[in-house]
Amino acid sequence: MYRDHSSANFSLPGDYRKAAERLFPKDGFIKGQKPDLKAAGEFAKVLGIGVEYQRLFALDKNSGELRTFLDHFQNNLDLLIKKTWVEDSEETRKGKLHDDIPLFMASIEQMDFLLCIEKFSIILDELAYLFFGFQSEREDFTEYTFRIDAQMGLFWWYGGKLELMNELNASDIERNDKVLWAILLIGLCYLTNF
Repeated sequence: MYRDHSSANFSLPGDYRKAAERLFPKDGFIKGQKPDLKAAGEFAKVLGIGVEYQRLFALDKNSGELRTFLDHFQNNLDLLIKKTWVEDSEETRKGKLHDDIPLFMASIEQMDFLLCIEKFSIILDELAYLFFGFQSEREDFTEYTFRIDAQMGLFWWYGGKLELMNELNASDIERNDKVLWAILLIGLCYLTNF
C-alpha cells in the first residue's frame, strides 16, 4: 500500500491546501464523514486536469469514449513503466508492476472501485519507486516532489492519501461508487496526461 510520505512538519502550499484538505482532511476522516464529488472536482482543477476530469466523469461508465480513455491510460502507464531506467536487480520489480496493470484494468471494468483504489495505491507506490528510487521511500518524499514541480508534488500527495479510503466504513463507501470513481478518476486522468 502506498504510504503518505509527508513529514510531520510538511504543510501543503496555500494554493493547494483548501482543495486538497476538502478531499482528504488533514486529520483523516471522522466517523460518518466522506469525501464528496464537489471536492474531487475542485481537487482535479487544482491538479491541472479539471476540464478532462469533468468531461470523463460525466460519461457513462460503459461508453466507448471512456473505454478509449482507459486504453490511453493503460498505454501511457505501460510506456512510463517501459521507459523507466532501473538497475538490473530491479528489473523483476518493474516486470511485476507491468504485469499488474491488466489486473488493475480488469477491476476497473468490473467497477469494484474500492478494490481499484487499493490496487492503484500499490501501483503508485511502485511507480514512485521506479521514478525516484529510494527517495520515494523517505519521509520527505512529498516535499521532494513539490520542489521538483508543485502539481506533480500534489499528485504524489494524493497518492499517499488514497490509503485513507480504507479507514472509512466500507458499508458507507461501497454504496457510493460515484465518489469512489471520482477519486480514482483523478489519478487516472493525471497519469494519462503525465
